Amino acid sequence: MSMKDTLKHRGMRNKLAEVVAAKGITDKQVLEAIKTIPRHLFLDSSFEDHAYQDKAFPIGADQTISQPYTVAFQSELLQVKPGQKILEIGTGSGYQTAVLLHLKAKVYTIERQQELFKTTSLFFKKMYYRPKKMIFGDGYKGLPEEAPFDGIIVTAGAPEVPRALLSQLKVGGRLVIPVGENEQTMTLFVRKSEKEFEKKELGAFRFVPLLEDKN
Repeated sequence: MSMKDTLKHRGMRNKLAEVVAAKGITDKQVLEAIKTIPRHLFLDSSFEDHAYQDKAFPIGADQTISQPYTVAFQSELLQVKPGQKILEIGTGSGYQTAVLLHLKAKVYTIERQQELFKTTSLFFKKMYYRPKKMIFGDGYKGLPEEAPFDGIIVTAGAPEVPRALLSQLKVGGRLVIPVGENEQTMTLFVRKSEKEFEKKELGAFRFVPLLEDKN
């Protein structure tokens, strides 16, 4: 795998950031992440031409790297501040993880596809991306031993909102999750108190399904 990042790539990233901004993303740090992170390295080199188009793309194990606009949209909704603890459900290619790390979050990320867990773990080491923890496990359960979190982001479509994730949010924390079967509604939960959550629905998206371990 080539690890080159050229002026051409940087120019393509700048254009991609402009596309994402034109669709309504205003968070300067998120746009800077889109400009900075070499997305082409998260794809097989034979698909490099697709890396800076604003679309999702297959990465193996029936999973996809999310559309850059979707990554930016979810990241903006999280309102990440430096040093915050963020739980990511669905590591996938690691691109969303890299965006969260660029935002200076302390990232805990869970992946349940073993093939992706192995390849992305190795990739992080090569690229010097350093999540606090990368876990092979069931995202439905969250990560109770590291809770509470300032933010939780789910990068797969959940048919329903896992209660475990809501319970692992700090008061004031934000959960960004696409909810639905075939098409999902991007949903934001903000924890107002121990028992109260504010909910906002923010448009239709398409994600691969969030798989639960039934064992």
